[in-house]
Amino acid sequence: MSNIIKHFNLITKHKWNVFKLCVKAGIPFRGLVHDLSKYSPTEFIESVKFYVGTHSPITEARNANGYSKAWLHHKGRNKHHYEYWYDATAPEKTPVIPYKYAVEMVCDTLAAGKTYLGKSWTNSSQLDYWNRTKDLRYINQKTAKFLEAVYIQVSKYGIDRTITKKNLRNLYNSICC
Repeated sequence: MSNIIKHFNLITKHKWNVFKLCVKAGIPFRGLVHDLSKYSPTEFIESVKFYVGTHSPITEARNANGYSKAWLHHKGRNKHHYEYWYDATAPEKTPVIPYKYAVEMVCDTLAAGKTYLGKSWTNSSQLDYWNRTKDLRYINQKTAKFLEAVYIQVSKYGIDRTITKKNLRNLYNSICC
């Protein structure tokens, strides 16, 4: 029972952090509907079963089962994940992710870092994570450059100066359009 409450609180805290960033970024609706699928039985039940609190239960499910039903469900329903946009059999395997979903992805990754790392989160946490894992991603190179540019700015100037509608739109347009 305690994992149910802990997981519910964790995903709700994450959603709240994403919402606040999405409002700053000028996409409040994306923040409002962000990750609603995490409350669905497919995602919630598996996540409670593999809840650890310090990182995503998806990792634990993959270690135990070789895959995660919650993740397969989640990435297929949430356009703010680059995996949603990957199609190995399409002529263009990784299209440029549209602006509102790319910005939601930024808000999601920053909020996830803040949620899981807590007080140990710094302005460079997401850039450090990005640099450790970027070669593992099937993502359009323009979208990847946009994400990296945002994470570099956050590491230099902080969230408040970086996550603004004007700044994100200018970065996206200069890199992705």
